[in-house]
Amino acid sequence: MPEVVAAGEAMALLLAPQPGYLRHQTHLELRIGGAEANTAIALARLGFSVAFATWLGRDELGEVVLSRLRAEGVEVWANRVEAPTGLYLRERLPGGRGRVHYLRAGSAASRMGPGAFDPGGLEGAKVFHLTGITPALSESARAFALWALREAKERGVRVSLDVNHRRKLWSAEAARGFLEEALPLVDLLFLSEEDAKLWSTEPQDLLPALAARGPKEVVLKRGRKGALALVGGSPVAAEAFPVEELDPVGAGDAFNAGYLAGLLWGKPPEERLRLGCALGALAVTVMGDYEGAPSPEELLAFLGQEHTMDR
Repeated sequence: MPEVVAAGEAMALLLAPQPGYLRHQTHLELRIGGAEANTAIALARLGFSVAFATWLGRDELGEVVLSRLRAEGVEVWANRVEAPTGLYLRERLPGGRGRVHYLRAGSAASRMGPGAFDPGGLEGAKVFHLTGITPALSESARAFALWALREAKERGVRVSLDVNHRRKLWSAEAARGFLEEALPLVDLLFLSEEDAKLWSTEPQDLLPALAARGPKEVVLKRGRKGALALVGGSPVAAEAFPVEELDPVGAGDAFNAGYLAGLLWGKPPEERLRLGCALGALAVTVMGDYEGAPSPEELLAFLGQEHTMDR
Protein backbone atom coordinates (compact mmCIF):
# COMPACT_ATOMS: atom_id res chain seq x y z
CA MET A 1 0.00 0.00 0.00
CA PRO A 2 1.28 3.52 -0.73
CA GLU A 3 2.61 5.65 2.10
CA VAL A 4 1.40 8.82 0.37
CA VAL A 5 -1.65 9.34 -1.85
CA ALA A 6 -2.03 12.57 -3.81
CA ALA A 7 -4.92 13.54 -6.06
CA GLY A 8 -5.52 16.22 -8.66
CA GLU A 9 -4.86 17.15 -12.25
CA ALA A 10 -1.62 16.25 -13.98
CA MET A 11 -1.23 18.03 -17.31
CA ALA A 12 0.95 17.88 -20.36
CA LEU A 13 3.27 20.90 -20.51
CA LEU A 14 4.72 22.65 -23.53
CA LEU A 15 7.73 24.60 -22.30
CA ALA A 16 9.58 27.24 -24.29
CA PRO A 17 13.28 26.48 -23.67
CA GLN A 18 14.46 29.95 -24.66
CA PRO A 19 13.43 33.35 -23.26
CA GLY A 20 11.04 35.37 -25.40
CA TYR A 21 7.42 35.46 -26.46
CA LEU A 22 5.82 32.14 -27.31
CA ARG A 23 4.97 33.41 -30.82
CA HIS A 24 8.66 33.61 -31.67
CA GLN A 25 9.66 30.14 -30.44
CA THR A 26 10.72 27.64 -33.09
CA HIS A 27 10.15 24.60 -30.91
CA LEU A 28 8.66 23.63 -27.54
CA GLU A 29 9.65 20.90 -25.09
CA LEU A 30 6.99 18.36 -24.11
CA ARG A 31 6.92 17.73 -20.36
CA ILE A 32 4.31 17.28 -17.64
CA GLY A 33 3.30 19.29 -14.58
CA GLY A 34 0.58 19.91 -12.04
CA ALA A 35 0.85 20.84 -8.36
CA GLU A 36 -0.08 17.55 -6.71
CA ALA A 37 1.80 15.54 -9.34
CA ASN A 38 4.95 17.61 -8.73
CA THR A 39 4.78 16.83 -5.00
CA ALA A 40 4.10 13.15 -5.70
CA ILE A 41 7.14 12.86 -7.98
CA ALA A 42 9.42 14.63 -5.49
CA LEU A 43 8.36 12.25 -2.72
CA ALA A 44 8.83 9.23 -4.97
CA ARG A 45 12.36 10.39 -5.81
CA LEU A 46 13.08 10.49 -2.08
CA GLY A 47 12.15 6.82 -1.81
CA PHE A 48 8.55 6.91 -0.62
CA SER A 49 5.83 4.73 -2.11
CA VAL A 50 3.41 7.20 -3.70
CA ALA A 51 0.10 6.86 -5.53
CA PHE A 52 -1.52 9.59 -7.61
CA ALA A 53 -5.28 9.61 -8.31
CA THR A 54 -6.48 11.46 -11.39
CA TRP A 55 -8.57 11.32 -14.55
CA LEU A 56 -6.92 11.48 -17.96
CA GLY A 57 -8.24 11.66 -21.47
CA ARG A 58 -8.04 8.76 -23.90
CA ASP A 59 -5.53 10.71 -25.94
CA GLU A 60 -1.80 10.95 -26.56
CA LEU A 61 -1.33 13.66 -23.95
CA GLY A 62 -2.87 11.30 -21.43
CA GLU A 63 -0.31 8.69 -22.47
CA VAL A 64 2.46 11.22 -21.95
CA VAL A 65 1.29 12.04 -18.43
CA LEU A 66 0.80 8.39 -17.54
CA SER A 67 4.19 7.26 -18.83
CA ARG A 68 6.13 10.12 -17.21
CA LEU A 69 4.53 9.59 -13.79
CA ARG A 70 5.15 5.86 -13.92
CA ALA A 71 8.73 6.44 -15.02
CA GLU A 72 9.23 8.46 -11.82
CA GLY A 73 8.03 5.56 -9.70
CA VAL A 74 4.56 6.94 -8.97
CA GLU A 75 1.68 4.44 -8.92
CA VAL A 76 -1.08 6.04 -11.01
CA TRP A 77 -4.75 5.51 -10.28
CA ALA A 78 -6.07 6.91 -13.55
CA ASN A 79 -9.54 6.66 -15.01
CA ARG A 80 -9.41 7.28 -18.77
CA VAL A 81 -12.43 9.22 -20.04
CA GLU A 82 -13.70 10.82 -23.26
CA ALA A 83 -12.41 14.29 -22.49
CA PRO A 84 -9.12 16.02 -23.28
CA THR A 85 -6.13 15.74 -20.98
CA GLY A 86 -5.24 19.15 -19.57
CA LEU A 87 -2.49 21.10 -21.32
CA TYR A 88 -0.60 24.25 -20.48
CA LEU A 89 2.17 26.29 -22.03
CA ARG A 90 4.91 28.30 -20.32
CA GLU A 91 7.08 31.13 -21.62
CA ARG A 92 9.67 33.49 -20.16
CA LEU A 93 8.97 37.03 -21.26
CA PRO A 94 11.67 39.63 -21.94
CA GLY A 95 12.81 40.82 -18.54
CA GLY A 96 12.54 37.36 -17.00
CA ARG A 97 8.89 37.27 -15.97
CA GLY A 98 7.13 33.98 -16.61
CA ARG A 99 3.69 33.58 -18.16
CA VAL A 100 1.39 30.57 -18.29
CA HIS A 101 -1.38 29.71 -20.74
CA TYR A 102 -3.87 27.04 -19.63
CA LEU A 103 -5.95 24.80 -21.89
CA ARG A 104 -7.76 22.86 -19.21
CA ALA A 105 -11.44 23.94 -19.37
CA GLY A 106 -13.55 20.79 -19.66
CA SER A 107 -10.50 18.60 -19.15
CA ALA A 108 -10.74 15.00 -17.99
CA ALA A 109 -9.60 15.87 -14.46
CA SER A 110 -12.10 18.72 -14.19
CA ARG A 111 -14.86 16.06 -14.49
CA MET A 112 -13.80 14.21 -11.37
CA GLY A 113 -16.43 13.98 -8.67
CA PRO A 114 -17.12 11.98 -5.49
CA GLY A 115 -16.14 8.37 -6.07
CA ALA A 116 -13.54 9.27 -8.72
CA PHE A 117 -11.19 6.68 -7.23
CA ASP A 118 -11.57 3.70 -4.91
CA PRO A 119 -11.21 5.14 -1.40
CA GLY A 120 -10.17 1.73 -0.14
CA GLY A 121 -6.75 2.55 -1.59
CA LEU A 122 -6.31 5.03 1.24
CA GLU A 123 -6.21 2.26 3.83
CA GLY A 124 -2.79 2.15 5.42
CA ALA A 125 -1.59 5.40 3.85
CA LYS A 126 0.18 7.89 6.11
CA VAL A 127 -0.57 11.08 4.16
CA PHE A 128 -3.21 12.24 1.70
CA HIS A 129 -2.23 15.39 -0.21
CA LEU A 130 -4.42 17.79 -2.18
CA THR A 131 -4.26 21.44 -3.25
CA GLY A 132 -6.77 24.23 -3.71
CA ILE A 133 -6.24 24.03 -7.47
CA THR A 134 -8.30 20.86 -7.83
CA PRO A 135 -11.57 22.17 -6.33
CA ALA A 136 -11.21 25.30 -8.47
CA LEU A 137 -11.50 23.31 -11.70
CA SER A 138 -15.27 22.78 -11.61
CA GLU A 139 -18.21 22.24 -9.27
CA SER A 140 -17.79 18.47 -9.56
CA ALA A 141 -14.09 18.77 -8.79
CA ARG A 142 -14.93 20.87 -5.73
CA ALA A 143 -17.27 18.11 -4.54
CA PHE A 144 -14.53 15.58 -5.31
CA ALA A 145 -12.01 17.43 -3.18
CA LEU A 146 -14.26 17.54 -0.12
CA TRP A 147 -15.24 13.89 -0.61
CA ALA A 148 -11.58 12.82 -0.86
CA LEU A 149 -10.62 14.81 2.25
CA ARG A 150 -13.46 13.20 4.22
CA GLU A 151 -12.58 9.70 3.01
CA ALA A 152 -8.97 10.17 4.10
CA LYS A 153 -9.95 11.68 7.44
CA GLU A 154 -12.38 8.84 8.21
CA ARG A 155 -9.58 6.32 7.63
CA GLY A 156 -7.19 8.06 9.99
CA VAL A 157 -4.91 9.29 7.21
CA ARG A 158 -3.07 12.56 7.89
CA VAL A 159 -4.60 15.15 5.53
CA SER A 160 -2.31 17.69 3.85
CA LEU A 161 -3.73 20.64 1.90
CA ASP A 162 -1.89 23.40 0.05
CA VAL A 163 -4.10 26.49 -0.42
CA ASN A 164 -2.42 27.26 -3.78
CA HIS A 165 -4.95 29.89 -4.83
CA ARG A 166 -5.16 30.45 -8.59
CA ARG A 167 -6.97 33.68 -9.44
CA LYS A 168 -7.41 32.56 -13.05
CA LEU A 169 -9.50 29.61 -11.85
CA TRP A 170 -11.71 31.09 -9.14
CA SER A 171 -12.30 34.14 -7.00
CA ALA A 172 -10.95 34.80 -3.54
CA GLU A 173 -14.49 34.52 -2.18
CA ALA A 174 -14.96 31.09 -3.76
CA ALA A 175 -11.59 29.90 -2.47
CA ARG A 176 -12.37 31.05 1.08
CA GLY A 177 -15.76 29.34 0.90
CA PHE A 178 -14.11 26.03 0.03
CA LEU A 179 -11.52 26.44 2.76
CA GLU A 180 -14.21 27.11 5.37
CA GLU A 181 -15.56 23.62 4.63
CA ALA A 182 -12.19 21.95 4.21
CA LEU A 183 -10.16 23.24 7.18
CA PRO A 184 -11.88 21.08 9.83
CA LEU A 185 -10.77 18.04 7.79
CA VAL A 186 -7.14 19.19 7.42
CA ASP A 187 -4.22 18.21 9.65
CA LEU A 188 -1.46 20.06 7.81
CA LEU A 189 -2.09 23.29 5.90
CA PHE A 190 0.40 24.89 3.51
CA LEU A 191 0.04 28.41 2.16
CA SER A 192 2.25 31.01 0.48
CA GLU A 193 2.47 34.71 1.24
CA GLU A 194 0.37 35.27 -1.88
CA ASP A 195 -2.26 32.83 -0.56
CA ALA A 196 -2.28 34.72 2.74
CA LYS A 197 -3.79 37.69 0.90
CA LEU A 198 -7.07 35.74 0.81
CA TRP A 199 -7.54 36.93 4.39
CA SER A 200 -7.20 40.48 5.69
CA THR A 201 -5.04 39.31 8.58
CA GLU A 202 -1.33 39.79 9.19
CA PRO A 203 0.68 36.55 8.75
CA GLN A 204 1.69 36.43 12.41
CA ASP A 205 -2.00 36.47 13.36
CA LEU A 206 -3.19 34.41 10.40
CA LEU A 207 -1.42 31.20 11.35
CA PRO A 208 -3.11 30.81 14.77
CA ALA A 209 -6.44 31.89 13.24
CA LEU A 210 -6.19 29.12 10.64
CA ALA A 211 -4.98 26.59 13.19
CA ALA A 212 -8.06 27.34 15.28
CA ARG A 213 -10.19 26.05 12.36
CA GLY A 214 -8.71 22.56 12.60
CA PRO A 215 -5.16 22.12 11.21
CA LYS A 216 -2.60 20.96 13.78
CA GLU A 217 0.19 22.40 11.63
CA VAL A 218 0.07 25.55 9.50
CA VAL A 219 3.06 26.30 7.28
CA LEU A 220 3.68 29.66 5.59
CA LYS A 221 6.04 29.51 2.59
CA ARG A 222 7.90 32.80 2.13
CA GLY A 223 10.20 32.09 -0.82
CA ARG A 224 13.58 33.76 -0.38
CA LYS A 225 12.60 34.74 3.17
CA GLY A 226 12.34 31.13 4.26
CA ALA A 227 9.32 29.67 6.02
CA LEU A 228 7.28 29.92 9.19
CA ALA A 229 5.12 27.30 10.87
CA LEU A 230 2.81 26.93 13.81
CA VAL A 231 2.99 23.35 15.09
CA GLY A 232 0.91 22.40 18.10
CA GLY A 233 0.69 26.07 19.01
CA SER A 234 4.47 26.60 18.91
CA PRO A 235 6.05 28.91 16.27
CA VAL A 236 8.94 27.62 14.17
CA ALA A 237 11.05 29.33 11.49
CA ALA A 238 13.66 28.39 8.91
CA GLU A 239 15.83 30.39 6.54
CA ALA A 240 15.90 29.91 2.79
CA PHE A 241 18.92 28.46 0.98
CA PRO A 242 20.56 31.04 -1.31
CA VAL A 243 20.62 29.71 -4.88
CA GLU A 244 20.60 31.16 -8.36
CA GLU A 245 17.00 31.05 -9.57
CA LEU A 246 16.34 29.86 -13.09
CA ASP A 247 12.68 28.80 -12.99
CA PRO A 248 10.46 29.43 -9.94
CA VAL A 249 7.56 27.19 -11.04
CA GLY A 250 7.11 24.17 -8.81
CA ALA A 251 9.07 25.53 -5.85
CA GLY A 252 6.06 25.48 -3.54
CA ASP A 253 5.18 21.92 -4.55
CA ALA A 254 8.77 20.85 -3.89
CA PHE A 255 8.68 22.57 -0.49
CA ASN A 256 5.58 20.55 0.37
CA ALA A 257 7.39 17.34 -0.53
CA GLY A 258 10.37 18.25 1.63
CA TYR A 259 8.23 19.07 4.62
CA LEU A 260 6.13 15.91 4.20
CA ALA A 261 9.28 13.84 3.83
CA GLY A 262 10.56 15.23 7.12
CA LEU A 263 7.24 14.38 8.72
CA LEU A 264 7.37 10.81 7.44
CA TRP A 265 10.99 10.48 8.54
CA GLY A 266 9.96 11.56 12.04
CA LYS A 267 11.95 14.80 11.99
CA PRO A 268 11.14 17.70 14.36
CA PRO A 269 9.32 20.76 12.96
CA GLU A 270 12.51 22.80 12.55
CA GLU A 271 14.08 20.09 10.41
CA ARG A 272 10.89 19.59 8.40
CA LEU A 273 10.94 23.29 7.51
CA ARG A 274 14.60 23.08 6.59
CA LEU A 275 13.97 20.12 4.29
CA GLY A 276 11.09 22.01 2.69
CA CYS A 277 13.32 25.03 2.06
CA ALA A 278 16.02 22.76 0.62
CA LEU A 279 13.71 21.11 -1.91
CA GLY A 280 12.19 24.46 -2.80
CA ALA A 281 15.65 25.87 -3.46
CA LEU A 282 16.67 22.92 -5.63
CA ALA A 283 13.45 23.22 -7.64
CA VAL A 284 14.21 26.75 -8.87
CA THR A 285 17.71 25.92 -10.14
CA VAL A 286 16.50 24.01 -13.23
CA MET A 287 13.81 24.42 -15.88
CA GLY A 288 10.64 22.39 -15.42
CA ASP A 289 7.99 21.83 -12.80
CA TYR A 290 9.61 18.92 -10.93
CA GLU A 291 12.93 18.22 -12.64
CA GLY A 292 14.97 19.70 -9.78
CA ALA A 293 13.58 17.22 -7.23
CA PRO A 294 16.55 15.35 -5.69
CA SER A 295 17.32 11.78 -4.74
CA PRO A 296 18.17 11.19 -1.06
CA GLU A 297 21.87 11.27 -1.92
CA GLU A 298 21.54 14.52 -3.84
CA LEU A 299 19.58 16.06 -0.98
CA LEU A 300 22.26 15.05 1.51
CA ALA A 301 24.94 16.55 -0.69
CA PHE A 302 23.02 19.82 -0.95
CA LEU A 303 22.54 20.00 2.80
CA GLY A 304 26.29 19.54 3.18
CA GLN A 305 26.18 17.41 6.29
CA GLU A 306 25.57 13.91 7.54
CA HIS A 307 21.85 13.52 7.87
CA THR A 308 19.90 10.33 8.50
CA MET A 309 16.65 9.68 6.71
CA ASP A 310 15.49 6.60 8.59
CA ARG A 311 11.83 5.84 8.73
